[in-house]
Amino acid sequence: MTGFIKMHGLGNDFVIIDSQDGDAANLSAKITEERIKHICNRHTGVGCDQLIILRPSPFEDADIVMDIYNPDGSRAGACGNATRCVADLLCERTGRDAVIIRTDFGLLECRKEENGLYTVNMGVPALDWQSIPLASAMDTRALTADFGADFKDFSAPSTVSMGNPHCVFFTPQVPNDAILTALGRQVEHHPLFPQRTNVEFITVENRSRLRMRVWERGAGITAACGSGACAALVAAVRCGLADRRADLVLDGGVLTIEWPSDAQGVLMTGPVTRVFEGRLT
Repeated sequence: MTGFIKMHGLGNDFVIIDSQDGDAANLSAKITEERIKHICNRHTGVGCDQLIILRPSPFEDADIVMDIYNPDGSRAGACGNATRCVADLLCERTGRDAVIIRTDFGLLECRKEENGLYTVNMGVPALDWQSIPLASAMDTRALTADFGADFKDFSAPSTVSMGNPHCVFFTPQVPNDAILTALGRQVEHHPLFPQRTNVEFITVENRSRLRMRVWERGAGITAACGSGACAALVAAVRCGLADRRADLVLDGGVLTIEWPSDAQGVLMTGPVTRVFEGRLT
């Protein structure tokens, strides 16, 4: 039996397995696409937006290594909401107010704030087309790709990598579920994105408050996306639509995002919630 904890950040939910436990380490070593899909399935498994495996860090520069898997079995380079959840577990375990988590994207510095909030430095955004990556060279601030007739009334989107690719559209109003699903799936699998992409639709309420809905690569509609909120603010700043610090209003709640300068990492602040603990057969 393998122990896990179910947590969420603004409704973006995770099954977290600490592989420092002997049974969990066995699962981590044998993780397969089929097992990931089973655990993430909301009808036949535990159910989550991402499965998180924690491993001991082989380096002294991090407290732990976090592996992130989408419900379709694919791997993600970063996840802001999951990072806050893991930071909460580590701060409780260590008694410290600051920890460092290693992801595929790199080292993420986390600190505990007041009122149960956590801030994560999500790193410097990648803005060149090769790092995102795109299939061909173009201006990432305003993509010139043809997304089809459904997007004829949309302005050119921006694209940003926060350890995973994001395509950000600015719209007069956020789409409903049906439109978000249709457009999100279409953009996720567009040939411009060889590794597929997350898709954000943003309505600018004012320069310090943005409304956002997200279609996550490999997961679909989620209540929140931390890396997506970071990407959205970066895109809004690059397009002159927002200040460098703003509240991102997601379906599940509000994240405060700050990008102090082009050369600095994006700071994400938000809550975490522990739901329950269990054991996998």
